[in-house]
Amino acid sequence: MLKQNSFHKDFKLNNNSFSSVDELLAFSCTISDEIYSFLNSWFSSSNTISVQTSGSTGIPKPILLKKQQMINSALATGDFFDTKENTLALLCLSPAYIAGKMMLVRAITLGWHLDVITPDANPLQNLDKYYDFTAMVPLQLKNSITYLSNVKKIIVGGGVVSNELQDQIQNTKCKVFATYGMTETITHIAIKPLNNQPDEMLSCGKKSFYEILPNIQIYKDKRDCLVIEAPKVSDEIIFTNDVVDLISDTKFEWLGRHDHVINSGGVKLYPEKIEEKLSKIISNRFFVAGIPDAVFGEKLIVIIEGQEIDLDFNSVNLSKFEKPKKVYFIQNFKETITKKIQRKKTLDLVFFG
Repeated sequence: MLKQNSFHKDFKLNNNSFSSVDELLAFSCTISDEIYSFLNSWFSSSNTISVQTSGSTGIPKPILLKKQQMINSALATGDFFDTKENTLALLCLSPAYIAGKMMLVRAITLGWHLDVITPDANPLQNLDKYYDFTAMVPLQLKNSITYLSNVKKIIVGGGVVSNELQDQIQNTKCKVFATYGMTETITHIAIKPLNNQPDEMLSCGKKSFYEILPNIQIYKDKRDCLVIEAPKVSDEIIFTNDVVDLISDTKFEWLGRHDHVINSGGVKLYPEKIEEKLSKIISNRFFVAGIPDAVFGEKLIVIIEGQEIDLDFNSVNLSKFEKPKKVYFIQNFKETITKKIQRKKTLDLVFFG
């Protein structure tokens, strides 16, 4: 078992081995402040570490995770993917969030040789090494199609992998897996293969489902949303906002989100916050939504009630991700008896008449 203030003897960071934690911390300063800050916290005397939630089930917030539970998660990933010591891995995600942090924890715990690069939309294009394992968001996977032969296994999280993108990865030997999880479960608690499926499954048109990792139980609440009991990685029972169909005690199909959070290129967008900003330039009733997109998983659009108007999104304090990709106009919204907008029915009216 890995001790609190130690790392695996085979661990390497950017081709460097280390004889002490102090030596590792000194080197991490040369990579990035975020990596140094995380490793400094990781090797501290505290049994917990503060991480930022991504916001899948609400506004992003800091939470405390037990280091031993993070180690348990790393061990489970290593067992599932057979990524033992000396695995050559690539960290191309931001270490500010749990997915990036856990790549570091896996490397430290399992004895990986981890290369760290600046997070980029096309992380493999300038690399000339072969990697055993990496983690990406869908946009990175989309942009890396040409280079997938340089990686043996990829896990993808932070958004939906579109059917078009899944089709594009079927002819590569690289094994690609969708992950299901969140900060509260210390990244993934379930895995779904996206390619390299047996020919008999493909010919029958059978879908693959998420399969949970060991020591986890799942069931549904009254909203048909997934409930997770994972004592190895969480002290709490986790009630998600994800609507699922339970295929068995260990497999489920993800059907969609219960709330309105939009995932666009791995970035989570909050409609109410964006609508608050857009209300400065839109006087009619309106709402923003996400629709399927081959590149970003979902793209942000705005639906406006009434006649067409010209809009200048640059006049509002929107981030580049918060700017709607398209504007639709409709004469009348679908609404409830109490005049509340029925978003889903209005969207159906816009796209299906």
